[in-house]
Amino acid sequence: MSETQGGDGVKTLRAVPRTVRLLCFGMFFNAVVSFTFIYLFVYLTGPRGLSVGQAGVISGIGGIGLVAGNFTGGSFGDRYGHRRALLVGAVVSGTVLATLGLLPTALLAVALPIAQYASGVVRSANSALVAVGVPEGSRRQGFAVMRFAANAGFTVGPPLGALVAAHWSYDWLFAADGVGTLLFAAYAARVLPARGAAHAKPSYDPGAPGLWRELRVRPAVLVLLAAIVCVDLVYRQQYSTLPVFLGDHGMDEHVYGWLIALNSGVILCLELPAVHALRGRAPLSVVGCGLLLVGLGYALLIPGAALGWALALMVSLTLGEILYKTTATAYVADQAPAHAQGRFQSLYAGASISGQVLAPPLGGALYTAAPGLLWPLCAALAGLAGLAVLWARRLPAPLTGGDARPSHETGSPRRATAG
Repeated sequence: MSETQGGDGVKTLRAVPRTVRLLCFGMFFNAVVSFTFIYLFVYLTGPRGLSVGQAGVISGIGGIGLVAGNFTGGSFGDRYGHRRALLVGAVVSGTVLATLGLLPTALLAVALPIAQYASGVVRSANSALVAVGVPEGSRRQGFAVMRFAANAGFTVGPPLGALVAAHWSYDWLFAADGVGTLLFAAYAARVLPARGAAHAKPSYDPGAPGLWRELRVRPAVLVLLAAIVCVDLVYRQQYSTLPVFLGDHGMDEHVYGWLIALNSGVILCLELPAVHALRGRAPLSVVGCGLLLVGLGYALLIPGAALGWALALMVSLTLGEILYKTTATAYVADQAPAHAQGRFQSLYAGASISGQVLAPPLGGALYTAAPGLLWPLCAALAGLAGLAVLWARRLPAPLTGGDARPSHETGSPRRATAG
């Protein structure tokens, strides 16, 4: 990383309040010990002795729990407080994971969805705490620091988990994940103030407009959420059909591993400086360009599966991710009314992880039936999503006092206490 990039990263960190930085450090630790769902399929088909089909069903049920937790966790935070939602979710998830290795196989189909649901609640609570803990105008920096912490943790975690599994057993992975999650809950309880801070208090107001009404007066948010669902379906093909495609064209798992490492390394080096450099740009413009880059990446696979095209895909995909993920999260936070911040973050969190459930079955079915169509359709879907977000810049966004202007007229998104 250049000296300029490093300086921009420091400036980004300084724009984030201390409490949020401390929370992000806890997220880094929690990401380091999040071994379970990386090695779950191997564990189910190995030590547990399940068939590939049985393991797929149990993993899929767990994934549904994760998405459901992301979609609904913000409601708990708005009603009871985001700090409380985080702590309860982490305690439930950690407790279940710590005992997972002791459970009979028949109970895994119940225990895994519970653990994943609670993990989804924690994920949405983390996002909501960053959204309300960082002032409007600096939220892109706040979410960039959060993503940096999570990506750094996930970079360290998988190889560490492989060492644990090799020297002890997979059961120890689940125990470590569970205990680590419980330690994260204890740490968060200490660093997040229980009283006297806006982000520690419930924001639920029974007399406030409902979620759907708030979304209807923010049509650009609806377009963005739909676009994120579409692009996440495309984006997560890199974890399902892409390694199969590469293997079918003579590139083994080592090539795939280096491509994923390239993705993580570029994000860690460039995301914080990029967010700082683009902080004054209109958010939907940045997001739209990012989605177009995701589409371009998959379009690069249409000519063939040479190593050069695979590298170009990952570079384009990673640059697109850097542009859209942090900016889109911050845009939704800036658009959310105070009483529904958690629910808005839940909607985005659920949309941004929906591909975990949708991508493997849909991409796998299409690759099996018509492999030549997969990458053109992925490129087209992500491209259309990007164009839709760019078009959404012209939609009105609510302003305090009832005024409205297209959201592209300012680099700082508009928000309101709609009514």
